[in-house]
Amino acid sequence: MTNHSRIKDSITLPKQEYLRLKQQAQAYRNMATRVFELPLKDPIAGVVSDFKDSGLYADDFLVDLEDGLRKSSYADKYGN
Repeated sequence: MTNHSRIKDSITLPKQEYLRLKQQAQAYRNMATRVFELPLKDPIAGVVSDFKDSGLYADDFLVDLEDGLRKSSYADKYGN
């Protein structure tokens, strides 16, 4: 019975189709990593200033935001 259900869960396709799908999957993974990279490239002070200028955030939050950005990998890439 186990062998029978295993057959139901499998798909057979030509090798060329498999290779094409595998290539498409890799291309998608490559594109997705670029799309979801951190798009912000502003200095930390600029990011915090933008948040502050919106008037929507408490001072404690802004201090935590700046501290967190300075400790994060964001600071290594874009901070100053």
